[in-house]
Amino acid sequence: MALWIAATGLSHGEIARRIAAGAIRQGHRQIAPDATRIRRWIDGERPRQPVPALLATVISDAVGQPLTPGDLGLTAAGPTLDSIQLPLLTEAAAQTLAGWTQMDLFLDRRDTLKLALGTPLILAAERMLGCTAHRLNRATKGFDADTTAALEDVTTFFTKADASKGGGLYRSAIVAQLAEVARRIQNGVPASLKARVFAATADLAALAGWVSHDCGRYATAQRYWSYGIYAASEAGQADRGVEVVTRMSHQMIYLGHPQDALGLLGVAAKKATMPATKALVASQTGRVHAALGDEQRAERHLGAADELVASGLHAVPAWVDYFDAAEHAGARAVSARDLAAVHGERRPASMYFTDALRLRRPGFDRVKVMDRIGLAAALLAEGEPERGAAAAHQALDDAARLDSTLVASRLNTLLDAARPYRTADVDEVRTRAADLAATRPTTVAA
Repeated sequence: MALWIAATGLSHGEIARRIAAGAIRQGHRQIAPDATRIRRWIDGERPRQPVPALLATVISDAVGQPLTPGDLGLTAAGPTLDSIQLPLLTEAAAQTLAGWTQMDLFLDRRDTLKLALGTPLILAAERMLGCTAHRLNRATKGFDADTTAALEDVTTFFTKADASKGGGLYRSAIVAQLAEVARRIQNGVPASLKARVFAATADLAALAGWVSHDCGRYATAQRYWSYGIYAASEAGQADRGVEVVTRMSHQMIYLGHPQDALGLLGVAAKKATMPATKALVASQTGRVHAALGDEQRAERHLGAADELVASGLHAVPAWVDYFDAAEHAGARAVSARDLAAVHGERRPASMYFTDALRLRRPGFDRVKVMDRIGLAAALLAEGEPERGAAAAHQALDDAARLDSTLVASRLNTLLDAARPYRTADVDEVRTRAADLAATRPTTVAA
């Protein structure tokens, strides 16, 4: 509240006068705060209804941005720590991020944080994409050129390590780095470095969300992703925010909420401007429709992604360069698997998984393992137990070296596909897969 009141440029007395005037217009003649009362609210006193709404209206009018009492910290839950919404003020958003990292690292609040679903999730993503934040702090002591370059370098390192080894080993270090970034942002970001700082922060927050998701901390992941979308907007990179929204949609698919995934992708589709992000959104949208058994819509979106990938994605930024022909082939493979379960085989999913494995570049070990597991499961489902068992053993050898619940959950599809067979090879696959899944427990199918 103190930050937003400062952002208005109004005195406490003027804020009080405007609240009283608004109250009279609404028929509340008994409400007449003064400057001292405003100070008490800032210090923690909770005003009674309808004052929170009146105060939010006054500040909204002054800063030219719609705010709610929750944005001012005037909800029963306190500040926005239990929501994925962020206040659109640079320092306040960084304070909220710092609170999330503190809960994550020190209080272990993953069991009490609520997963955002449905309309609140979709509206939060829509609000953050392309948002315009107000900056209050004019100090410049948080970052200089050297610390900004160091932030970029460490984010690149963590991104490569996650893709290669899985997020479990590095998650705490990534979150701790994000906490340090939140502290420095509150100390001030020079205008000359703003785009670089927030671009790197968007990358780091997106990664923190992904490794948290990969470790089963789903609500925590949502919060880091929401800051990633916000930071992308501060950096002037709307398509970067679109990519983060696709990560949130992936989580919704993973957790069994396909309609929420489609809602998020609908928001992302409206904002995507680059060929790479348009193709990514189309590919993922097709995958969701396949999971719902809607073959016609799935093919329409997957076909659109086919065309974009085939025509070349052009000057792809580092934050989305993982999406290529191999990644789209992986989406095609999973879609074929899901549609086959509903409608019977069209083109076997194993062909798409084979395409994805052939096209994968070095360094993407986790997703390559998931492709191998997918290939083995597809071969078993297609009546090829010997080839399926051979592919499964290779996949399990590789999976044992990764710390990833995403990989463990993909093992569930392998166990399901192996169920009809009672050969010695498949029995060994079943035992190995069950043992590995037990060391990284997950209840969710990929």
